[in-house]
Amino acid sequence: MSGLRESRKRLFVFIAAGLLVCFGLAGLVSGFASGSPDGLEKVAGDQGFLETAQDHALAGSPLAGYQVQGVSNGRLSGGLAGLAGVSLTFGLGLLVFSGTRALRGDRRDAVITDS
Repeated sequence: MSGLRESRKRLFVFIAAGLLVCFGLAGLVSGFASGSPDGLEKVAGDQGFLETAQDHALAGSPLAGYQVQGVSNGRLSGGLAGLAGVSLTFGLGLLVFSGTRALRGDRRDAVITDS
């Protein structure tokens, strides 16, 4: 039983360390990202069709443009958007993983009981 407990503890430490690295990168480093156009936008400008670009359907959302609406400091706004993105992605991944694991467990139970 202690082997299982130790294994879970290691997994928790691994996930926690990974989240800390992700939060550090998203919260601190993303504030220093370049404000220059990305490659696609640059090519569109060079080729002369940038003016045909349209806003994305979610352009008015709270995290549009990798910024948090209502925060005037650009670096802080970008860092907060990064933190929100990491949190949402981790939460969604956790939901998918938990749902998959629950379904897999239910299927195993059904196979065992059908025998």
